[in-house]
Amino acid sequence: MRKLMIAGNWKMNKTYTEGVVLAQGLADALKDVEVKVDVVVCPPTVDLKGVSEVIDQTSAPFALGAQNVYFEESGAFTGETAPSMLESVGATYCVIGHSERRGYFGETDEDINKKAKALMAHNIVPISCCGEPLEVREAGKHVEFVVDQIKKDTEGLEITDPSKYVIAYEPIWAIGTGKTATADDAQEVCGAIRETLAEIFGQETADSIRVLYGGSAKPGNIAELVAKPDVDGALVGGASLKAEDFSQMVIKAGE
Repeated sequence: MRKLMIAGNWKMNKTYTEGVVLAQGLADALKDVEVKVDVVVCPPTVDLKGVSEVIDQTSAPFALGAQNVYFEESGAFTGETAPSMLESVGATYCVIGHSERRGYFGETDEDINKKAKALMAHNIVPISCCGEPLEVREAGKHVEFVVDQIKKDTEGLEITDPSKYVIAYEPIWAIGTGKTATADDAQEVCGAIRETLAEIFGQETADSIRVLYGGSAKPGNIAELVAKPDVDGALVGGASLKAEDFSQMVIKAGE
């Protein structure tokens, strides 16, 4: 049985102080709640230590994730962050392959594959993103497009504990646009992702890997999304920047 996950991607929002305030607000909002799903918050890199301290001091029911990583251990890679650095501030998850990283910064499936391997070597769970642009969706090639991404992103991965690898399906046309794939749209692609994982890793492993949906997920649609058999939660953007909205998503997903 896969445990649902709600992960918040803060993107390039919140200063160090604002991040601490948001994390504290989320901890307060969930303090008296029986949290039935795994919860992850992914602040900007400079906020990681502050949010980590909030989690430690309040015993908050959420884990810490980063938004990016580099696949080398150390060296002359100005501006990058190594897996060991994330590990040292308490990050146990890391988003990789987000469409904004692919689109704005030219990241490839090969890069994402290397990042997944580097993270897993440090026992950090990758949240590996995939998803199609609007023109691919309109051409009816969206399943084929995403399946190809999954095959490249997972090439050579060894998954001994399926709970330590997460996929997030985010149709690019639905990210930050207010447009949301219907629950049936999400199920179609998430189901195809699971079928592909079964081909690669076997059915038992595929049945245990969580596949999240992302793209304008919010309190009003989370229950419908997670009711689908192959949608195991959400990677949340804008709604994760408000403690009230994000906590409501956590609660509703667990109902």
